[in-house]
Amino acid sequence: MKVAIAHEWLTTLGGSERVVSALLEIYPQARVYTAFRSSRNLPQEMLDWKVETSFVQRLPFLHRIAQKYIPLFPLAFESFDFSGYDLVISSSSACAKGVLTGPGTLHVCYCHAPLRYAWEPHLDTRIQHVNKAFKAGNDVLLHYLRLWDRLAADRVDYFIANSGNVAAKIAKYYRREAAVINPPVDVKRFPVIDKQDDYFLVVSRLVAYKRVELAVEAFNRLGLRLKVVGDGPERRRLEAMAGPNIEFAGYATEAELPRLLGRCRALIFPGEEDFGMVPVEAMAAGRPVIGLGRGGLLESVVDGKTGVFFGEPSPASLMQAVEKFAGLKFDAAKISRHAARFSKERFKQEIAAFIKGKM
Repeated sequence: MKVAIAHEWLTTLGGSERVVSALLEIYPQARVYTAFRSSRNLPQEMLDWKVETSFVQRLPFLHRIAQKYIPLFPLAFESFDFSGYDLVISSSSACAKGVLTGPGTLHVCYCHAPLRYAWEPHLDTRIQHVNKAFKAGNDVLLHYLRLWDRLAADRVDYFIANSGNVAAKIAKYYRREAAVINPPVDVKRFPVIDKQDDYFLVVSRLVAYKRVELAVEAFNRLGLRLKVVGDGPERRRLEAMAGPNIEFAGYATEAELPRLLGRCRALIFPGEEDFGMVPVEAMAAGRPVIGLGRGGLLESVVDGKTGVFFGEPSPASLMQAVEKFAGLKFDAAKISRHAARFSKERFKQEIAAFIKGKM
C-alpha cells in the first residue's frame, strides 16, 4: 500500500509533528507533503523524513514572514499530485486537508482543529488593537479562508478528531461526523521524580492564543516562582511584563523537558486548547495541572484529582486556582497512571484499526 501524509508545515517538533511521527511508525515508507520546511529547529528524526515541499518553500524571506503567505497555502496543498497513492492521511489544523485525491485514493483527515483563526478569530487578541483598515482587510481574508476551508472539508473521506471538543467543532463548521482518537503521548519519557522544586511551569509556544500573559500577570501578583519554557513572537512583550520571579528559559531540549516537568510544583496551562498534549506529559510525570477549564483539557484532567481548573481566562481566576491548589494534596503515582491512557501505543493501535476498517 502506497501512503502519503500531508502536514501543514515543518518548523519545530510540536504536538502535531508528534502525531506525524507516530503515523510514520505505522507507515514507515510514507512520504510527507508539507507547505514548507525549516531545518533550523528540527531534530534529526524529522530531518530523516522523506519530505516533499510546495512552491512556498521558494518564496522570498519565508522564514521571517511565513504568516504573510498563509493565503497561498490552500493553493500549495492543491498543487500536490497524489494520483499514485492508495491512502493519504492529512494531519491538519489549517489547509492540509484541502489536498486533491482521486476516487481510488482514501483520504483520512486527522484534525487537530478546524482552521482556528478563520473560525475562532476572537482567540487572536492582537486584532483588537489594530487600526480599522487593517481589521477590514483581515476580515476579508478570513471570509475567503472560511469559504475555502468549508469546501476543502468535503474532499475528506473520513475525519478523525483529536478530542471530543474538536469533533464538536467539525460537526458545527463542516457538518461532518468525526471519530475521536486522542493524540499520542510518549508517557514513558516522563518518569515520576520524587523531589520537586519550588517553581511552577509553563510550556508553550509564545503566541497570542496560548494566553501566556494570564500566567505572567497572575504570578506577578502572587510573587511565586514561574518558569516559562518556549519561544515565539510574544516573548519580548511577555518579558517586558514579567517581574523578577518569572524566568523565560527558551526552548527546552527533548532531554531537558522530562526533568523540568517532573520537578515543577504544577504545570500552568492558561489557554483554551483543542486537546493539549503538554498537560498529559506533566501528568505522566506525576505533576498536577492548573488550567483553564475549557476545551480539550476537560477530557484529560480530572478536577481535584489530577489538577485544578479555573473558570475564567483572567489573572484573578488563575490566582484563585493556584491558592486552591496550595490547599490540596495530589498522589503522583495515581496522576501518572491516569496519563497512561493517552499513550502512543494506544494511538497507533486505534489509528491502524480505523484505517484498516475504512480501506
